[in-house]
Amino acid sequence: MLLHIHPVNPEERKIKIVVECLRNGGIIIFPTDTVYALGCDLNHHHAIEKIGRIKNINPKTSNYSLVCYDLSHLSDFVFSIDTPLYRVMKKCFPGPFTFILKANNNVPKIFKSKKKTVGIRIPDNNICRLIVKTLGNPITSTSIHELDNIDDYISDPEEIYDKYEKLVDIVIDGGFGNKKPSTIVDCSDGGITITRQGLGKLDGFA
Repeated sequence: MLLHIHPVNPEERKIKIVVECLRNGGIIIFPTDTVYALGCDLNHHHAIEKIGRIKNINPKTSNYSLVCYDLSHLSDFVFSIDTPLYRVMKKCFPGPFTFILKANNNVPKIFKSKKKTVGIRIPDNNICRLIVKTLGNPITSTSIHELDNIDDYISDPEEIYDKYEKLVDIVIDGGFGNKKPSTIVDCSDGGITITRQGLGKLDGFA
């Protein structure tokens, strides 16, 4: 299904359709403030594995992110962070960043792995944030392209649908996406290190 959702004022009825799909173990492609992404409810491990098959990656070793509505879910998935880092994250979110943090014991259970870190995303996008808020828990997410080459990210939702319609349950059309991914900020060792410069600018911190 190709589902058109208004990017500024997402229709509640359509958001509920997406959330019901996720709760039933479905897979969606959704817009963020950077590139379009594959996502599923983190409570459905078979859906996480299916995304891995779609991208030909291993969920146990690959870097998935958790898309959150705000920072209130942080303590559910990561060990406590110090106040200066929290302030940096609060300034950056919502925004085009992925913060890599030291994972607590809940994350290995989600991915059935020995993951020590997890990426946290809070995109500045009304559609995906409302989906997460309505769902009540974060979405497990990864970009729709397996290579880290910004020229290969598909930004046209109709083109995305043509490619993935038989692989996912819903492709959300929230307008053209960006071709530049999020900036990855690794804070898992206590420091602040940019490991991929993307759309977000972290001037004065790293």
